[in-house]
Amino acid sequence: MFPLRRQVTARLTTGFTQRGFGATTLRCCAATQESAIPQHQWGSRQLNQLSFLSFAKRLSTKEHVEIAENSYQTSQWDLEDARNVRVTHKEPEGMADRLAYGAVSLCRWGFDTFSLYRFGTLTERKVVNRCLFLETVAGVPGMVGGMLRHMTSLRRMEADLGWIQTLLEEAENERMHLMTFVEIRQPGLVFRGCILVAQGIMFNLLLALYIVSPRFVHRFVGYLEEQAVITYTDILGHIEKGELQFSATRVPPLAITYWGLDEKASFHDLINAIRADEAEHRVVNHTFADMHSHNLCRNPNPFAVLKQTDSK
Repeated sequence: MFPLRRQVTARLTTGFTQRGFGATTLRCCAATQESAIPQHQWGSRQLNQLSFLSFAKRLSTKEHVEIAENSYQTSQWDLEDARNVRVTHKEPEGMADRLAYGAVSLCRWGFDTFSLYRFGTLTERKVVNRCLFLETVAGVPGMVGGMLRHMTSLRRMEADLGWIQTLLEEAENERMHLMTFVEIRQPGLVFRGCILVAQGIMFNLLLALYIVSPRFVHRFVGYLEEQAVITYTDILGHIEKGELQFSATRVPPLAITYWGLDEKASFHDLINAIRADEAEHRVVNHTFADMHSHNLCRNPNPFAVLKQTDSK
């Protein structure tokens, strides 16, 4: 069912110095036996400590420290197969779906206006700005949904049956998209301020909406991901026509490891992989919305089974 994906585990690391974080300090490396912390270094002796504050202080004096950037499996695709990802659209069924689609259309207009994506000639700067803004918001719904289902599982004292993991993986995946684009271009203070406002609005709004109607939120995200696939398909088209070069844009090492790209991978390869991620989020959220509408929200997550079967 998921022929594009090859599941492997990787360790992505963030390097930082005493002077703080920066786009040029992000590094990544595959997890190996040599880099892993030996098991005997973490046991009862450490568990019986009252605090590791002194160790934390010592870390701050080191020139470089490696910390795992993502905790989930990496997102790796067969890029030739990923080229077959297509723009699709699920027709709204009922008022809730139409409201969700209308809300996404309004958000699309706002995103494109804010990033200046819809004005004038499309440039590399506009593309990166558009992607930066999109990914700061796209990582919110999965975290909100996963958090609320986590709380529901605790409250009901019953298994979640795989939904939480998929939703949190979605949030993690979108955040890794953002980390990649931040490596390519550091946004300015005004841009960051607008992101802060947008994230605050989206988080609180989606939190309230998910409590009231999870189906609406999943449908909203499904349509949002449809737009993301449209955006990345449009970018790929401009690159293939030679209208966007990105010849001076180096694919960050973080992205090479996370998507399993070749060391000489192009920006086209990167966008191709990201589009495949968005297509997966598209079908996942539309499916979850359909399951809610058919009162199957307490049934097993089908993707936990489909992707597990595909990885074998």
